[in-house]
Amino acid sequence: VNACVDVVLSGVKLLEALGLEPSDGKNHAVLNSGQDLREAFAHFMERGAAAERFFSDAAAFQAIARTASEHPAAQLYVGGNAALIGQKLATNPDLKILLCGPVGPKLHELLDDNVVVPPESMQERDEFHLILEYQAGEQWGRVRAPTANRFIFSHDLSNGALNMLEVFVSSLDEFQPDLVVLSGLHMMEGQSKEMRQRRLMEAMASISDIPTDIPIHLELASMTDQDFMSNIMHQQVFPLVNSIGLNEQELLFLTQSASGPHASLTSWSGIPDVGVVSDILFWILKEHGKTAERASDLTRIHFHTLAYHILVTVDGHWGNQAAAVAAGARAAGTQACATDTIDTSKVFLKAPLEFVTSHTEAPSKISLNPDEPVVHWHREGISFHFTPVLVCKDPVRTVGLGDAISAEGLLYSELYSQ
Repeated sequence: VNACVDVVLSGVKLLEALGLEPSDGKNHAVLNSGQDLREAFAHFMERGAAAERFFSDAAAFQAIARTASEHPAAQLYVGGNAALIGQKLATNPDLKILLCGPVGPKLHELLDDNVVVPPESMQERDEFHLILEYQAGEQWGRVRAPTANRFIFSHDLSNGALNMLEVFVSSLDEFQPDLVVLSGLHMMEGQSKEMRQRRLMEAMASISDIPTDIPIHLELASMTDQDFMSNIMHQQVFPLVNSIGLNEQELLFLTQSASGPHASLTSWSGIPDVGVVSDILFWILKEHGKTAERASDLTRIHFHTLAYHILVTVDGHWGNQAAAVAAGARAAGTQACATDTIDTSKVFLKAPLEFVTSHTEAPSKISLNPDEPVVHWHREGISFHFTPVLVCKDPVRTVGLGDAISAEGLLYSELYSQ
């Protein structure tokens, strides 16, 4: 239910256009000023890490958004995880997509013809999200980016309040979907704690009305409030959805928020360790997934990081996992390089060629075989499918990559009727 217009441009160029000098990095959970913006940008650029933040001052944000959208180097795209997943699925000519989110005139013009927007979702003004990209090795003052990535921020109240969720659920009767994809919960972090708690309860009541035979996938995104993450996981959201998509930042934040395995790890150094990742994924499904004793629908997690992807499923619920995880990895390589098929001259392997599958139990050691790029292992009724990613050497566009990966993986996934 989150949709917006993404204004994509070089972070360094925008900060220069705003007259903001290079600064030492400092993490801010919420941005209140240009000073906070430059410190947070430097903090994440130095680490080569993706992040998303709420900008609290409406007038200051509008001024920054105007400078950004009018910058000669700026590009305007469909934005918001829900709209991006919808756009990706809509490239399949046989699919019709229902998108509910705050859709303004510019966004409506950018959407694929296969995307249906109910009239109640239309609004007079677009919601803008600013995506500040940086390249590997790029300098800003003393800060040097180790890898290409982006820093996202917005002052987005409509998406933050999940304003269109009820419109979405009430439209499903007529639309009769085969799959529901939810995203945008991270946008609620800009709300007060009370408002957020109330809205989350209403959202869950609404999601509970979706017929149980329609699978629901939840796409997570960058968050900073551990209590909120813990609520989503323990009390409300996880048991209602069949599938989750997330990256390494969200996975680590999730285990930290709920004191899961490897929660003492403060950040990843380099490529996330496969054994650590699979321990956390296993724990999520063991603690919050479907079992004979637990009333949860969660049976699938699609994890994506730059170098590799893992699709984890509870046995007996999903099929075609090898094709699904491979399709997601292929989407990552083609979309980042903006090519229709993988161009081997433009990609390289960054995945570990040998790894262990766990650090908390007796692990098996795996060596990758190029002839069989999807590796499968098993742990207490849970299947893991791993594939390396052919990483684009000079990415044309990194934004929406996770959404494209999850969408493509869903398209190839087969849910068994129970």
